Amino acid sequence: MIESLKENLMPLKNQLIHHPLYENIHAKEDLKTFMESHVFAVWDFMSLVKKLQLDLTTTTLPWQPPVNNSAAKLINEIVWGEETDLDKDGNSVSHFEMYLNAMRQIGANTLVIENLLSQLQNGKHIFDIIKQMELPSYVTDFLRFTFQTIEESKTHKIAAVFTFGREDLIPDMFISMIKRMNRENEHNFDQIIYYFERHIEVDGDSHGPMALDMITNLCGTDPLKWEEAISASKTALQRRIALWDGINLQITQKEKALT
Repeated sequence: MIESLKENLMPLKNQLIHHPLYENIHAKEDLKTFMESHVFAVWDFMSLVKKLQLDLTTTTLPWQPPVNNSAAKLINEIVWGEETDLDKDGNSVSHFEMYLNAMRQIGANTLVIENLLSQLQNGKHIFDIIKQMELPSYVTDFLRFTFQTIEESKTHKIAAVFTFGREDLIPDMFISMIKRMNRENEHNFDQIIYYFERHIEVDGDSHGPMALDMITNLCGTDPLKWEEAISASKTALQRRIALWDGINLQITQKEKALT
């Protein structure tokens, strides 16, 4: 069944990997536009991870062994790598904080995402925040789907969205393009380059097979769970494509306005 799921998703995944957005990021301003929307995907990814950690490991007392040791190992490794990694200067930070620092380095606007975090700290519900913030619809729809999936609390669906909708969707050519921009311009993009390279390195070759095993174990022989996993994965990829479409349109419209 897992091979059938992967085959079902391949057309959407190919759309993302070969999306025109990557080729339209030519300059610092384009990269800033990209990061100011993509940061929301960097942030809400951790809520998917932490929900899986709650579901698949023991986070209550007295402690009991996890039901699925392989899935627990995967999620704990990812939490360790994403939430408490080392930045390029050797400081302990989350990948989200790395991304914010990279945004600040190139002068991208971090006030919007910081406002969202501030409202959460003040006790506001995430859906109320999403509704009230004046975010582009493609960002709003992306966030709403993530937290609706989490709130539904079907672990197999969350695992599918995490595995197929979020991991390994930034192609190598995008990182190469930012490196070229770094060489050709006076601007320093080393923090965002480090973020992407570190993200790929921490994911590691073992996480992919472990994530597939996790979905296989969670869905088992239940055809409804497999159907829900496929549907959730497709929607996750479609939301990511819509996010990329929206950012791409914003970049190309700015370029037209300057010509």
